[in-house]
Amino acid sequence: MDEKLKIAVFIDFDNIEIGVKSTLQREFDVAAVLDALKERGEIVTKIAYANWGRQETSTRALAEHAVQMVQRDPSPRGDKNGADINLALDALEMAFTHDHINAFAVVSGDSDFIALVNKLKQYDKRVFVVGGRAFTSTILQKNCHEFISYESLLDDSKSARPAHHIQQQQQQQPAQAQQGAPPRQHQRRPPPLDLAQALPLVDRALQVLERREVRPQLGLLKSTMLQLDSTFNEKAYGAGSFTDFVEKLRKAEYVDVTGGEGRYMIKRRGRVAEASTTKPEQALPILRDVLETHRLEVDNGTLADNLAEWVREESPNFDWKEYGFQEFPELLNYAQDKLLVRIQPDEEKGLTIFLGPEFHPPAPPEPPPAPPEELEE
Repeated sequence: MDEKLKIAVFIDFDNIEIGVKSTLQREFDVAAVLDALKERGEIVTKIAYANWGRQETSTRALAEHAVQMVQRDPSPRGDKNGADINLALDALEMAFTHDHINAFAVVSGDSDFIALVNKLKQYDKRVFVVGGRAFTSTILQKNCHEFISYESLLDDSKSARPAHHIQQQQQQQPAQAQQGAPPRQHQRRPPPLDLAQALPLVDRALQVLERREVRPQLGLLKSTMLQLDSTFNEKAYGAGSFTDFVEKLRKAEYVDVTGGEGRYMIKRRGRVAEASTTKPEQALPILRDVLETHRLEVDNGTLADNLAEWVREESPNFDWKEYGFQEFPELLNYAQDKLLVRIQPDEEKGLTIFLGPEFHPPAPPEPPPAPPEELEE
């Protein structure tokens, strides 16, 4: 029997809040995150870090869910690295002093926490990362035990904003209209990916279980898939549960399913992995060409919606979903990790895109000075 998980939750509130607002145009719903984690184990502590003087409207929801709020102030230079270090140190201290806590959830999209995630794994702790696919570092997504995408929780969270947020939005709308700012739509869950794109992972997991001579039951299949790819989530393929996901595979005649009453057995049909061979990096050349064409505009900063429109105009047959991205911002997030772009989130404007380091390589080092010539006697 698997050991029951006792989870400590650490929330980088400033990061997750601006990420959700800038990509999904929603208020961050801590209840949706906690509910998702409760499905995986018992939550024993919840701590959120932020400059709460700027987050007064959010403190009530956190207090209602007994989340401990820790004040963190940016340094005099305006950066928040010191605050991130506080979160990491508190998490490590808890790992050292509370042996009964065997799982940690980091709610953030900040790649600075990769070192924390790796260290917790070294101490035999199970690590969840909760964040948005469009703003969480892809490196962070792939280096935890399970990445829980915020987008997959949207149907479980309340779509309506609290009353005080609605009043604020109504007060802001006239000012935005005067400035000519386009109204920002309330985002729903992204459209599902093609089921065939999950087949290589399903096939790999079934082969692993076959080599171990283990019967491929539902729960074991999913845990093996997460072991191979921590970013897997059946909801990205339009399934409400993993059982629903396997049923979709069966109806599409990709796998055979036998058994019943929670003891389903799955068997692959032929070489299903050939159904999808497109890799995410294959989408970058098209994006790179568009960035080069609009280099001047992007160098000064352009909205993600503008860049998406340029991609559609110049490559009308390009579909980012074929490369595993449910939405265009997910492609941009991947491109940022590949140094192609730099993304600046904004609560009102959304995502502003700048050219990445690839377009601005560092200047070559100056050659060393020539040694002085020796005078001949």
